[in-house]
Amino acid sequence: MSTTKYKRVVLKLSGESFSGEATYGIDATTLTRIAQQIRQVMEMGVETAIVVGGGNIWRGAKAAEDGMDRVTADYAGMLATVINALALQDALEREGIITRTTTAIGIQQVAEPYIRRRAIRHLEKGRAVIFAGGTGNPYMTTDTAAALRAIEIEAEVLLMTKNNVDGIYSADPLKNTNAKKFDHLSYLEAINMRLEVMDATALSLCLENKLPIIVFDLQAPHSLERAVAGENIGTLVSA
Repeated sequence: MSTTKYKRVVLKLSGESFSGEATYGIDATTLTRIAQQIRQVMEMGVETAIVVGGGNIWRGAKAAEDGMDRVTADYAGMLATVINALALQDALEREGIITRTTTAIGIQQVAEPYIRRRAIRHLEKGRAVIFAGGTGNPYMTTDTAAALRAIEIEAEVLLMTKNNVDGIYSADPLKNTNAKKFDHLSYLEAINMRLEVMDATALSLCLENKLPIIVFDLQAPHSLERAVAGENIGTLVSA
């Protein structure tokens, strides 16, 4: 693929995408495969930023349900995203991609603080940029962080990856064989139907700023390349 539809993208990786077939932790083989896919789209000339989740290590909402203070639990979750970001940074650099990890919380021994103009400059210089630490605020998901960062750096699309699910369905296709796949949805349809593509705050940000979202299965062959090339893959959420 020599042509691309998008020049600058934000890729949202859930924490679960780091664990492969396991239910916890970071799988080295899976991480290498993700890094190789990112390298391939960057070689196509696409400026690529990545927002990472931390659900493979820690879930703040679940810890809060078990009695932990919600704010403390969410900050622990932000630290989990930093662990994933550092692991991805190492995998990308082993693929020959110069990478910068930035965080929304102060942890300067291992990552840069997030500064919008600096992040954009890294992208312009052909570096991969990883955004960790969510938004830096409790009660905010990494989906919201992905939407916010994409808008801030003027990305042209937000790429939302799912594991073993190739788009947005009317119900969980892994549990309901009658679930219907949507090729395209408006923001309001996604919000009103309460589809579990991303949280309402993130969807509202994308709606207000007309940021398109593509939801697809990262495990499908060449799926990331096909998404940035503008192929009809997964589900498009737009105006």
